Amino acid sequence: MLLRPKMPDAAPLPIAQESARPTEHHHAPAACSCAHAPMTSAGRSVSPLVSRGASAVAAVFVVGVVLTALLATVAITAVSVSIAALVLRSLLSGAHKR
Repeated sequence: MLLRPKMPDAAPLPIAQESARPTEHHHAPAACSCAHAPMTSAGRSVSPLVSRGASAVAAVFVVGVVLTALLATVAITAVSVSIAALVLRSLLSGAHKR
């Protein structure tokens, strides 16, 4: 009861009014016959390139992890099969000696 926060009164929302002036249309300038270099976009955002680069690095990382896991699986399977072959060979050679 002592620390009861009070919510501020809600401010009235501004009402959008229709503008009396007509909308402006911007047209591209006509091509000229001058010999100047084309304009480059100085305010171009780099963030799409960064996100592509980050996603490419992540994709390469994931593919590398998957390929490493598959290689480890093949190596473990090969070792297991060779151990099983050695055990079977020793069991069968011991049975022939008796």
